[in-house]
Amino acid sequence: MLNSNLLRKLDMQDLMVFVAVYEQSSVTEVSETLCVSQSTVSYCLKKLRTSFEDELFIHTRNAMWPTSKATRMYSHVVNIIKNINLCHSGVNVFDPTEKEITFNICAPEYFELLILPDLLKSFIKSNLPIIVNTHKFHKDVPVEQLVDGRIDLVICAGPNFHRDAKPFKSKILLDDDLVCVVDKHFTPPENRFNLDTFVARQHIFPTPWTSDTNMVDGWLGKQGYTRQIVARANSYVAALEMLSGTDLVLMLPRRLQKRICDETKFAFCKPPAGLPSFTIDMLWDRKAEQNTANTWLREQIAKVCA
Repeated sequence: MLNSNLLRKLDMQDLMVFVAVYEQSSVTEVSETLCVSQSTVSYCLKKLRTSFEDELFIHTRNAMWPTSKATRMYSHVVNIIKNINLCHSGVNVFDPTEKEITFNICAPEYFELLILPDLLKSFIKSNLPIIVNTHKFHKDVPVEQLVDGRIDLVICAGPNFHRDAKPFKSKILLDDDLVCVVDKHFTPPENRFNLDTFVARQHIFPTPWTSDTNMVDGWLGKQGYTRQIVARANSYVAALEMLSGTDLVLMLPRRLQKRICDETKFAFCKPPAGLPSFTIDMLWDRKAEQNTANTWLREQIAKVCA
């Protein structure tokens, strides 16, 4: 039985709209994806809000942000739709305990340092025969490999960093921002940099993926500033080793700084005001929506990031 008579008014289209708005954060994109009008999407959202007695999605200037209740609901609603599809198709649900399976994920070092260790621990704890092969993320999204299934998932920076990501389904896994990491003996006054003191220092630039540009230098250029990069490292960990005992500056994602920095050796400082933040996004091909193993993997990654 249903907890509330209000839930009787819902139909499958309402649930599909809920999932699509959660994943795409845009009424316009949802209407295009589901091939319905924007007024239909708005009507479904109104029914959902009434039925679940919550705003569910909050309008902001750039996106529709889910409330805490919508975030808790998301995985359950996805499972409802998945189970309805299984009832129709008769396809067996993926069981990770049945046999060994290998997943191929194209991802930057950020994923290997921050997300993959906890993901593997969860597999080991549950005694699951899962193998994860990580492929280095280069300049562009590996479109062909993602479409033909050689790559199961792509993890990349966002939002909207990669134009070739648009044809794929996506989900934001994490929000993050950059902090300045320095040797403890060369901490700036008041533990922060302004634009002038930031560019006055020399910098180490980690290159965990190939790119012609980067967020820091792109932003500095808009302010009319440049910085001097004296070394480029292939990894964040190698860059930290170069930093020790010098007055150089290394820009690190805040979540990584907490994970890999030795606080007895390094200090972190606030960057110049206005430096933009970023997201870590997960991409998959639309055909993978019907692949229960792929769906299961995405759920496990989302749980770790939560």
